[in-house]
Parts: sequence; structure tokens; C-alpha cells
Amino acid sequence: MINMVVRMVMRRLINRGVSAGIDRAFGSAKDPRQMTVEERRRHEQVQANARRSKKALRVVRRFGRF
Repeated sequence: MINMVVRMVMRRLINRGVSAGIDRAFGSAKDPRQMTVEERRRHEQVQANARRSKKALRVVRRFGRF
């Protein structure tokens, strides 16, 4: 019983850490008013990649439950 609770808590902590790592890896940007058009476009692509990564991670987590 205790082992099950410990695994559940550890799984949540690890998942939160992975999500935070994705956020940190893709980073935040400067103020959009200070960005050039190219920087803004690149930042939008990076954010789209981050969204796709998180979506894939959610799918993997869902399959991991079965």
C-alpha cells in the first residue's frame, strides 16, 4: 500500500520535472516589441515545437498507464 502511494507521488514529481524541463529548454523570449520579425517568427516556431513535445509526452504518459 505504501509502495503504491510512493510510486504515484514519484510519478507525478517526475512528470512535473519533465514538463518543467521542456519549458526551460525551449525558453522564454524577449519582449515582442524588442524582437525583429525574424526573431519573432523563430520564437513562434520554438513555441510550436514545445507544444508538440508536451502533446507527445501526454500521449506517452497515457500509454504508460496501461
